[in-house]
Order: sequence, then C-alpha cells, then structure tokens
Amino acid sequence: MSANGAVWGRVRSRLRAFPERLAVCGAEAAAYGRCVQASTAPGGRLSKDFCAREFEALRSCFAAAAKKTLEGGC
Repeated sequence: MSANGAVWGRVRSRLRAFPERLAVCGAEAAAYGRCVQASTAPGGRLSKDFCAREFEALRSCFAAAAKKTLEGGC
C-alpha cells in the first residue's frame, strides 16, 4: 500500500507543476487564438489547416512542457 501512495505522490506533484509549465506557451497560444479569431470573424474563411502553423507551434510548446513535467525537470 505504501508503494502505491508514493506513486500517487509523484503523480500529484507532476500534475501540480503542469499549469506552470504550460504558462510558458502564452505567446504560441495567443498567436493561435488570434488566427482562429481572425478566421471566424465576419468575412473570415475558417477551413481545415488554416491555422496549422500556429497550432503546430502551440502543440510543440505543450509537448515540450509536458516532457519537462514528466521528467520532473524545471
């Protein structure tokens, strides 16, 4: 039982750190949000992959943040 508690303790600490790690992706999130907003505005043309470049930058940032969280790095 105690080994299971140790595992959950590590998981909880990683989950607590995750929002802080994602906070570094603010610029990428803002760029993606601006692209989606512009494409859905009146006269905009929302279509598949319209904001793919911005989304990929955001996804890459999130992946790097998640990797740091899983590795327990700063």
